[in-house]
Parts: sequence; C-alpha cells; structure tokens
Amino acid sequence: MTDLDAHVLVVGSGIAGLSFALKMTAVGDVLLLTKKERTESNTNHARGGIAAVLGQDDDTELHMRDTFLAGAGLCHGWAVEALVREGPDRVRELASWGTAFDLGGGGRLALGREGGHSRRRIAHAGDKTGWAIETALLEAVAAESRIQVLEDHLAVDLLLAESSATDYPVCRGILALDHRAGRLVRVRAQATLLAAGGCGQVYRYTTNPSIATGDGIAMAYRAGARVANMEFIQFHPTALHPSGDPAFLISEALRGEGAILRLIDGEPFMERYHPLGSLAPRDVVALAIDQELKESGDTHVVLDVSALPAQAIEVRFANTIEGVRARGIEPLDGGIPVVPAAHYVCGGVLTDGYGATSLPMLYAAGEVACTGVHGANRLASNSLLEAVVFSHRAAQAVTRILARTPIAIGGEWAAGAGSETGPGADSLPPDETALRRDRQRVRGLMWELAGIVRDDDHLSRAEKELAGLGAAHEERWLRNCWTADSAELRNLLEIATLIVRCARSRRESRGLHHTLDHPWRNNERFLRDTVVRIPRP
Repeated sequence: MTDLDAHVLVVGSGIAGLSFALKMTAVGDVLLLTKKERTESNTNHARGGIAAVLGQDDDTELHMRDTFLAGAGLCHGWAVEALVREGPDRVRELASWGTAFDLGGGGRLALGREGGHSRRRIAHAGDKTGWAIETALLEAVAAESRIQVLEDHLAVDLLLAESSATDYPVCRGILALDHRAGRLVRVRAQATLLAAGGCGQVYRYTTNPSIATGDGIAMAYRAGARVANMEFIQFHPTALHPSGDPAFLISEALRGEGAILRLIDGEPFMERYHPLGSLAPRDVVALAIDQELKESGDTHVVLDVSALPAQAIEVRFANTIEGVRARGIEPLDGGIPVVPAAHYVCGGVLTDGYGATSLPMLYAAGEVACTGVHGANRLASNSLLEAVVFSHRAAQAVTRILARTPIAIGGEWAAGAGSETGPGADSLPPDETALRRDRQRVRGLMWELAGIVRDDDHLSRAEKELAGLGAAHEERWLRNCWTADSAELRNLLEIATLIVRCARSRRESRGLHHTLDHPWRNNERFLRDTVVRIPRP
C-alpha cells in the first residue's frame, strides 16, 4: 500500500476535473487521478460544441426556456438559471486558457444551432470542440507546478472517516488501483472532486469510449451518497451504422446546418413526431428512429446532407467526414447511415448548487453529477457548459471552506465498501475470460431489456439477471486480485442495477424514460427526482 497526500484530490481528466484543478492551485497542492492517459475522457470525444448566450439575437430567458422544454418538467429552476447566466463567462474563460473556438465575421464567435435550441448559440471548434477544450486545459495544467497528474490510476472506493460534527461520514480521499504496477494507492485529501465521467459502456452500443464505466457514480453510491435520476439515459440519435465500439458519433450540428433525417426510401419522417422536425430534442428523435426501424424492419435511417454546400461540410465537419469515409462510406453520395446509441446519463451523484454531495467534503461535477440542469432529457451542448459552470462553483465552495476551517490530513480511514487493503497477497488473478463474458452480458441485457423503450416485464427480468451476475462477481472481487477489468465490471453492474431500479420506480413515460406499460406523464406522482442511496445502519 502506497500513501499519497494532497490538499485537493480530483478524480477525472475531462473538462470538469481539469478546470477545477486549475482553480484549486490557489488553495494548495492538487493531485489529479485519471484511469488511463490524461487525454482520454468523454470531453475529448465531444464533437458538437458548448451552448451559451453569446449571440446578439439571444438572451438568457430563451436559453432557459429551451432547457426547460427539453428537460420535460424535471429541471431545477435555480440550476438552469445558474447555468445560463454564468455560462458566457465560463466560455470566455475557456478561450482565455487557449481554446481555439471558430470565429465568424468581426472576430466574433461563430455560433451553430443544434436540436432543441431556438437560436444559434453553440460555440465550436470545427467538429472536435471537446478535443480543442481538452488540449487547451491540459496545456494549462502542465504549466501549473502545484498540480500533479497520475495516469493509469483507477479509483476503487472512497475513503471515509466518521465525524461527530455530521450525520454522515466525511470523505477523506480515495483508494485507487495503479493498474500498471498492480498496487493499491491510498490518496488522502482535504477535499475530493469526482469528475469521472459517464457510464455509456453499460450498453452494447454507445458513443462513449471504453473507460466510461460509471466508476464515480458507483463508488459514491457504495459510500452512501445520494444518487438521482439514473433512469434518464440519453441515446444520441445519430451514431454511424454499422456501430463500432465505441460507435462513431455524427454531430448533431449537421442537422443544425440543414441536414435532414430520412428513411432508407428517402421519405423524411421527423415532421410526424415534432414541429422542429430533424431539429427536435434528442429524446424525441431517438424514440422516433427506434419506432420507425421497428415498423419497417430496416437496420438504419439516413442523414441526408445534400442541402449543405459540399465545401462547407468538408471544412466545418472535417473530422466527421473523414471518420465516415475511413469506414468505407461516402457521406456526400447517398447520405450517412445512422442509428441511436447510448450517449449520456442525465442522472448521477446528486449535488447542490455548488457541487457538494450528501457526503461532506465530497464534490462532483460533469457527467458524474446530477445538478438538476438536465431534468429528464439533456438539451444538446449543455453538458460541456454544465461541467465548467458547476466545477467553477465547486471550486468557489471548496476555497471558502478550506480557508475557513482547514482540515488536517490523517487519522483513521476506511474504504467506502469492502476491505481497505484488498485481497491478500496470495490471491490469484481473476478469470479474464469470465470478466469479458460478463461485461458483454451486462451490456447486451441492458440494450435489450432497459434501452430506449422499456416495459415492466423486461425491467424485472433485467433486475433478476443483474442480481445473479452481481453476486457472482462480488465473490470474485473478494477472492481474487483486483484488476482494472474486475473493478470496471463491478462498477458496470452497480450502474446497471441503479438504472433498472430507478426505471422500475418511475411508473410513467417522461423525457428519456419511455415505458410501454405507463405511456403517459403522471405529474401528480412523478414530477420529482428519483433519489436512491444505501440506507445507513
């Protein structure tokens, strides 16, 4: 066991974690852990852009209204207002750190439009905005001597300490696995930010990279933190068909510039589902495509880009066009074949307006958090904005707390779940074949039984199968050496169970949760968050 100490610990190297780390250097030394290379994150894969009120024809009320409409009644008003009002300053801050957003006439930001937005308000860097933001932030982090980045360190569980001052244990850091060296590392800190990203890998088809296994949400839940709204999984409507792993994302910005969704026979169909047609919110578009494919038996629909000038497509969407062609498809000749794929979790670790979770000194920002911004469905390009706005607010809160009551590092520690030291030194490695088999089984059953369209019977079957898989893996976890693969499967099983549990409890259809047995909204009983946590003994 190796011990490391830091004033502030950050778990995750996406936009939320990196921007938070930069601000925490004013407080003390910052240790940033990432499970792979520092450049690997969901941020790096974000193609569309970041939404903010930056245009002359836009205003905060319009952006708030669009967010509320997409969120299907579950957005928290104060959170949406904070996002929209503080968003422009955070975008300008990203530019000051070196993000090269595209510029238009007069040196102003070139703004695009995406589904659900009533104005052009999407700042972008070509069609690889996430990469541009990530690159700029990593360069800024590299220049900060008070930030230490540890790659290939997978967070396993939170470290907790009992406190007489609170009803809950206090978070004092994490237990991590250095999976290259095969050793456990105990990282102790005054304050911890979870910015570990999403959980798309819980589904067979996803736009998320292999690292998106819900680690932050799972370990926070095991430690007793409140988690909310896990039933609301956003399926991006336009992933390239046939799907790889991960699926290649076709930016929604193409539809913002005039691309049209059509059936294979050329018929446009989205106008039958929403007045905005192909620019409808993502939940509507994904559900419409799913329904059309089930009725027709087709394998995909087509994104027709013929209305866009060919030269503009080649420049504005160079990364997308290059990626499609690399897979043997000519996008300008016949369109782009697309299908939905799991993309984003609107729920997560429940936080207040400043990133604080229900566990003292544990904060969360980015996709791992449930801030209340997205409600039952995320408005396109609000995710990067949410990450940077609420990581900024978390930085303000942590700075205030540590300035007022600095907390000593030390004392008694316990892992959030299971043994702090892990299995014994003589433990054997787990069966890698069994781990791969069970991971694929989890992803398959979640796609088949808890996907875009659900019903009570399928969810009940999923819950039973997950219970069996979970029990078998927990036995392996306690018996065998810990590896990155076994830790990720443990987290995927936890996440899958949370999604199914939340979906079973919401007996209505709202936003991203559509169930055949309860096809209508029920505001009387379900106009609220679905909050779950492990009961304290």
